Amino acid sequence: MQTFKQPLSKESELYYLKRSKNGDLEARNILVEYNLRLVAHIVKKYNNFERDTDDLISIGTIGLIKAINTYDIEKGNRLVTYASRCIENELLMMLRQERKFSKEFSLYEPIGTDKEGNEINLLDIVENKENDIAGHIVLEDDIKHLYHSMQTTLEPRELQVLSLRYGLFGKQPFTQREIAQKLKISRSYVSRIEKKALQKLRKSFD
Repeated sequence: MQTFKQPLSKESELYYLKRSKNGDLEARNILVEYNLRLVAHIVKKYNNFERDTDDLISIGTIGLIKAINTYDIEKGNRLVTYASRCIENELLMMLRQERKFSKEFSLYEPIGTDKEGNEINLLDIVENKENDIAGHIVLEDDIKHLYHSMQTTLEPRELQVLSLRYGLFGKQPFTQREIAQKLKISRSYVSRIEKKALQKLRKSFD
């Protein structure tokens, strides 16, 4: 069984992040090495007998590297929070390519299973920014309400950002930085739009 190193301390993580931002590949590789446990943990949610675990870890590691390369130190959050989203996105993109998803928008499209064998769908990802997927039970009529809320509650730019961020309506999921480049706006503005849009959708379910 493959073993992974324990996460770095907050101080050590910041030290290597700063070095990595300055182009130090050794520092980036250290960050990757000490965060492989996170990749393995997330991979368990998507693993089944049809896929090789090592292949999934390799794909998840690509997401981890993207996270390290695009992480904004000034935000003050731990790398693990941002990296989790990037790793999830990379695995999600792979699953979309495998299944050749149609362009029909369906948040109940299954994308894998969690460690307890429960089916995971896209609505779980949208609703839960902390990725605690196993703890969510989605009611059957939520999808109808979400369809309506997205079309009537969100502004066009908010709908556009969420669609790109989570790969909705047949779109490929992108990082905030990639969306910023695509829309020619700042990454921080993309983050604010995403946060506001998700808050609106959550309020619509209250």
